Amino acid sequence: METWLQQLFTWLPSGVAYYLLIGLIAFLESLVAIGLLVPGSTICVFAGFLALHGQGEIVYLILVSSCGAFLGDFASYALGARVGPQVMATGYMQKRVKAYRKAELFFIEHGGKSVFFGRFFGPVRGFVPFVAGFSQMSPGPFTSIALISAILWGLAYPGLGYLAGASWQNVQRWSGRFSLLILAVLGIVCLVVILRRRKRAFRD
Repeated sequence: METWLQQLFTWLPSGVAYYLLIGLIAFLESLVAIGLLVPGSTICVFAGFLALHGQGEIVYLILVSSCGAFLGDFASYALGARVGPQVMATGYMQKRVKAYRKAELFFIEHGGKSVFFGRFFGPVRGFVPFVAGFSQMSPGPFTSIALISAILWGLAYPGLGYLAGASWQNVQRWSGRFSLLILAVLGIVCLVVILRRRKRAFRD
């Protein structure tokens, strides 16, 4: 084991405290605005990498990452639904209004799909659930989509670190490729939606 990994292990908590820490990071990254300050995806990938080298169990990391991501999304949704205008009026949110507007446009353009894909798109990750709540998206569909996307996110990011964990450089390389894959899928979905709309408009 590399020396830097051994030194890192001495600083990290162990057992339940470690899993709670990873879950908390996933939760915070999913919160509206606060998520911009928390590199949760990178940390969860790194946690998967550490699991391969003996720090924690990958199954538990996937579980707590998924739970944290879902709870964070739901908290952002609840904030948007209940106190959206008050939250937007705060100085902290006013400084991040550009990110909110991007998420708003993303949600308007893609509806429920934005909740799913927003989970994998860092700049709007915490804002899309907030916009969904603010826009009065039905709780049932939101919960279903958010749960599925959170589970896939929890599988993907710690799993990526674990499967590509021969070296941290290797993990970084595959993380970049994974991000490109997500963007490619999003682009394909957007293209399909546009083509369907044009086809429908042509029929009308």
